[in-house]
Amino acid sequence: MKKQKQNRSSETQQHSNSNPFESLSEELVFTILDFLEADSQASKSFSQSCKWFHSLESRHRRVLRPLRADHLPAMAARYPSVEELDLSRCPRVGDESLTLVAASYRETLRRVDLSRSRFFTGNGLLSVAVSCRNLVELDLSNATEIRDAAAAAVARAGNLRKLWLSRCKLITDMGIGCIAVGCRKLRLICLKWCVGVGDLGVDLLAIKCKELSNLDLSYLPITEKCLSSIFKLQHLEDLVLEGCFGIDDDSLNNVVFKQGCKTLKKLDISGCQNISHIGLSKLTSISGCVERLILADGSPVTLALANGLSKLSMLQSIILDGCLVTSDGLRAIGNLRISLWELSLSKCSGVTDEALSFIVSKHTDLRKLDITCCRMITDVSIASIANSCTSLTSLKMESCTLVPQEAFVLIGQKCHYLEELDITDNEVDDEGLKSISNCSRLSSLKVGICLNITDRGVAYIGMCCSKLKELDLYRSTGITDLGISAIACGCPGLEIINTSYCTNITDGSLISLSKCRNLKTLEIRGCLLVTSIGLASIAMNCKQLICVDIKKCYNIDDSGMIPLAYFSKSLRQINLSYSSVTDVGLLSLASISCLQSFTILHLQGLAPGGLAAALLACRGLTKVKLHLSLRSLLPELLIRHVEARGCVFEWRDKVFQAELDPKCWKLQLEDLMH
Repeated sequence: MKKQKQNRSSETQQHSNSNPFESLSEELVFTILDFLEADSQASKSFSQSCKWFHSLESRHRRVLRPLRADHLPAMAARYPSVEELDLSRCPRVGDESLTLVAASYRETLRRVDLSRSRFFTGNGLLSVAVSCRNLVELDLSNATEIRDAAAAAVARAGNLRKLWLSRCKLITDMGIGCIAVGCRKLRLICLKWCVGVGDLGVDLLAIKCKELSNLDLSYLPITEKCLSSIFKLQHLEDLVLEGCFGIDDDSLNNVVFKQGCKTLKKLDISGCQNISHIGLSKLTSISGCVERLILADGSPVTLALANGLSKLSMLQSIILDGCLVTSDGLRAIGNLRISLWELSLSKCSGVTDEALSFIVSKHTDLRKLDITCCRMITDVSIASIANSCTSLTSLKMESCTLVPQEAFVLIGQKCHYLEELDITDNEVDDEGLKSISNCSRLSSLKVGICLNITDRGVAYIGMCCSKLKELDLYRSTGITDLGISAIACGCPGLEIINTSYCTNITDGSLISLSKCRNLKTLEIRGCLLVTSIGLASIAMNCKQLICVDIKKCYNIDDSGMIPLAYFSKSLRQINLSYSSVTDVGLLSLASISCLQSFTILHLQGLAPGGLAAALLACRGLTKVKLHLSLRSLLPELLIRHVEARGCVFEWRDKVFQAELDPKCWKLQLEDLMH
């Protein structure tokens, strides 16, 4: 009897010590992890709860974003089911790393991003291409050293669907020919700035890869010789010919285009100044299903050019940024029988009240409108926009300096669906912001260089726009701690804030903003009253910080860096120029493994030895901006060693600049622009 009691007691104790979560099915736990994927901290906490959860999280993880290539062996050992590997944050990825990836993820790997990586060759790519048969996406953008041998290695990935080769300047037609023959299932290929690729390579791609739907040929030295094959593609939807100066009206007047391209939905010929209304008319006649047309920095928008768009009955979006426009041209666009939802006239000279008012009165379904730097428009245009386009979700009108204060009230009264509003460098005042606060869906508001706004106007935004994620108050000097406090209390989801050169804000603003736990970007450049106390408060509470700019914050010193180093483990970029940080503060940042970039200009308390130690300790650096005077003070061997790890040095010979009064600064800017 005594032995039976002991056995029962032992069983009871074992049951009490067992993990109750182990009764959950693996499928249910994986579903929970699906919801946690967007929050890395939550996933980490989950995996640390118990050994069973740790094991399940390891098997569930599908995406890896390592910060350094030397982390790969440990990650590969822990996470066996990875489908997407983002190595864009690793500046130094060699062939040995890619060989490890190929051996670890033969069956699972589908996507690899090497867009910011260097030091690998065709041998490493061959390992991945041969071993990972399920690979469908590969990004090799900015791999400026790879040649045709590497392209031939990529060609072994026969199931590849998407390939980015932007700025791979040493690849020629021969390498592209190999890819065309080996990767016949390609649907997307980007060859932007692959200046060694010409008509022959593009022609081979179009002939062999018949499933192509997205083709980016920006800045390639191509002519009309390859266009016939391109326009025969039966699935082509997105064609980018930006900066293809070898294509002109004559080349587009060839009879080979008679077959047309009935699937094309997006056409980008921005910067193609050799294509006038004649060539455009030819293109539109064979591409009648185009929905998005980009003509930025191209030929003048005249009546003849606008009439050439009449055949595009499906057109929904027109981008004319940087073009000279005429009133007749805009009126003709207004008369087009299309349902236009996006119109961009950013930096277009020639936009008048009459023409803009006419076009918005005709296209009342507009959702996005960009009239940045259209300096001739007044309140007449704003009234027409507000009355006609009440469904706008995005309005950008930076530097429309002739628009008076009263006009901004109309925006808030009529455009209640706005999610994005940029009124930087305008005459908006508190009454305007009060009205704009009626746009309760706002997620991005830019009111930089608005010298007429105060805390009262910003408080209205804080009270009514709870969905705000981005706020730009750059050089809006009427803002103090009261306004920032209102934003912090009313917009808890704030992720980006710029209060640079708002000289009246103090640590009180940063203490208020520390309530915004999702804050990722903090720009307080030139905020002279802010100290390390305020920065420490942000660091302790906003643990998702990615970017910090404290340039010309003279009262921030090492005591602000230490809490930043301890709490802000996701920090990637920081600007310390003109601050009071010394060797001690800079070295403390070395503990942040995510740190990739820092800028140091005129840092008086920094000794060459301290800088050298920090450069060695921050192993994840990819870019460093330093004053040119420091170069001679650093050992050449040290510079070469840091560069060999994948870091790029930018040396700036910038003189010390004292800060100007905001009104004086704005007057100087206007003189420069005129």
